[in-house]
Amino acid sequence: MSIALSLGNNLTTGGIFKPTAVNNTSVNNVTDFASVTGDVTLVLLSTQTASASASISFTTGIDSTYDEYIFKFINIKVSTNEAEFGFLPSINGGSSYGVTSTNTTFRAFHNEDDSNAGLNYVESFDLAQSTGLNNLAINQGNNSDDSYSGTLHLFNPSSTTYVKHFFSCGNNSHNTAIPLNVNNYLAGYVNSTSAINAIQFKADSGTFDGIIKMYGVAKS
Repeated sequence: MSIALSLGNNLTTGGIFKPTAVNNTSVNNVTDFASVTGDVTLVLLSTQTASASASISFTTGIDSTYDEYIFKFINIKVSTNEAEFGFLPSINGGSSYGVTSTNTTFRAFHNEDDSNAGLNYVESFDLAQSTGLNNLAINQGNNSDDSYSGTLHLFNPSSTTYVKHFFSCGNNSHNTAIPLNVNNYLAGYVNSTSAINAIQFKADSGTFDGIIKMYGVAKS
């Protein structure tokens, strides 16, 4: 009965808690925060800058230290109009690239002049047990203001039990007669139980400029 009365005294006639019903109502007054499990920290491991580069490779730092690695792409600009930008994995430290992979991709797009927009599955850019390029960006433009930016997540690359899952999301300007924005989504797996220990990024044609950062995801 006393609990019910106490609760009732802290409610307005509309059933809303009064300010006096809540303790520690501002951050300044909080005396303790409960511990939060599962916190993560991004640890910057490497930064590389491409300048008319045929490819950029990360051959160190991908090991069992982290269960997840994240690559960030900042203003990747291709030299060839409508080139694809993507990655190739390696299981021998970068002596060779291209490990059998399977993936799927779809994209959302919107024309600059608002003449067309949509969401579509891009089957022609999929890989089905192929050693080819995993396409992160599709049909990039090479106008002076065109570029691609996005992220790639690679999970447990050092596992010798499981295939290596990955997914990415990014955005690029598509150079056509009517310029448009393209939001690309890619997901798949490297179909190998060997450890992935190097990654190469390249365009399927020509060279590229831009910044690529590699992070390890540390769990607290």
